[in-house]
Amino acid sequence: MATKLKTSAAEMVAQARARIREVEAKDLIAMMADPDVVIVDIRDPRERQRSGFIPGAFHAPRGMVEFWVDPDSPYFKPVFGEDKTFVFHCASGWRSALTVATLQDMGFEAAHLREGFSTWAAQGGPVEFPEPKT
Repeated sequence: MATKLKTSAAEMVAQARARIREVEAKDLIAMMADPDVVIVDIRDPRERQRSGFIPGAFHAPRGMVEFWVDPDSPYFKPVFGEDKTFVFHCASGWRSALTVATLQDMGFEAAHLREGFSTWAAQGGPVEFPEPKT
């Protein structure tokens, strides 16, 4: 028998969504041309291979995001030190909601794509695929 958790994953996502900025796909599509907007894809590399990715999105695997954003971390990535608007996304918006809530707790302001990559193409968002490995 599985142990009953104090808080379910779905409850954690709902709590995160209640306190972070969510961006709709159509609005993020309109923001793509803005050089002050950085779209951050936190999906697993296999997801990006399978489903494609948003052109120009910065890939930051979910397990490294907090370390890449923290300027005091040896893993810090300079892109996160820029004065930009950051919009994170995953496949369906669950992981990115939790990520953005955590980053907000750290003092890093960001938003997330509400329904994730799953509705991106359906809303007219461009998709690129990695070159096949030879």
